[in-house]
Amino acid sequence: MKALLIIDMLKDFIDEDGALTTGTSGKGIIEFIKTKTDEFRKNGYPIVYICDNHEKDDKEFEMFLPHCIANTEGSQIIEDLTVKDEDKIIIKRRYSSFFGTDLDLYLREKGVDEIYLVGVCTNICVLYTAADARNLEYKVNIYKEGVASFDEEAHNFALKEMKDTLGCKVIK
Repeated sequence: MKALLIIDMLKDFIDEDGALTTGTSGKGIIEFIKTKTDEFRKNGYPIVYICDNHEKDDKEFEMFLPHCIANTEGSQIIEDLTVKDEDKIIIKRRYSSFFGTDLDLYLREKGVDEIYLVGVCTNICVLYTAADARNLEYKVNIYKEGVASFDEEAHNFALKEMKDTLGCKVIK
């Protein structure tokens, strides 16, 4: 069974005035993600929204500007995407969607063995989610048109790393 993981499509990453905005590259993947979400729903596959969500004094803010603070506007899923009752929302505090969450348990309970990744940031949360997923024996696919970052060079490195080192399939 397949599942679509929509990673960090949150206001602080996508909105122009977001704390860690990905700018036009983040905005540019929204329509692609909507199309893939519709395809996966039509086929009855799970949709999982992964949401960065931090405490006000999170240690991550020693490296990155404060972002996606719990219960703030910036931590909300962008309005362009529609969350349905049957969709799963996973709250995370670290880069990987698996670290400290019940994502692996949820996917296994649904019989999922193959995941498809979209969202931001390619070189951070998408990359580390892919790495953990591979270590957990999932088949991992990344839609190249469905991922973005605020750093184009790092974005391209991460795509190569996921393909060449992790053995993920990068779908063009």
